[in-house]
Amino acid sequence: MWPLDGKKTKSMPGGEEAFTFLGKGAMFKGIITFDSEIRIDARIEGEIHTKGTLIVGEHGIIDGDIIAAVVINGGRITGNVIASEKVQLLAPGVLIGTIKTPLLSMEEGARFRGTCEVEGRGEVKMLEGPGQAAAQGEMPQAHE
Repeated sequence: MWPLDGKKTKSMPGGEEAFTFLGKGAMFKGIITFDSEIRIDARIEGEIHTKGTLIVGEHGIIDGDIIAAVVINGGRITGNVIASEKVQLLAPGVLIGTIKTPLLSMEEGARFRGTCEVEGRGEVKMLEGPGQAAAQGEMPQAHE
């Protein structure tokens, strides 16, 4: 796992690392789909789907919906988040939108504006494929 300070703390079994990094200064528009861990310090406009962990670094800006197992936010997310395991909001992170997760933790100094549904682990189901959150009417889009 790569915490917000960028220092690596854990690797995959067998020495292989399944990790993707989008660095500061990069910009992406569209739908991103991953099976493993991803750290974003870039600007993303669109949707992010991962079965692993999404880490949004302090410089990361996401304008769109996220579907992941775990979301750790220290940057800025404007959109809806569905996490099958947990959402962590870290200072100085900002999240504006709707959160649906079985476990939510919020560090002092983190900011959240929107609605949150915290349900038991068996209740939050991952949606399959891009565009499903909006298509199924699961979560309305948040506006500033």
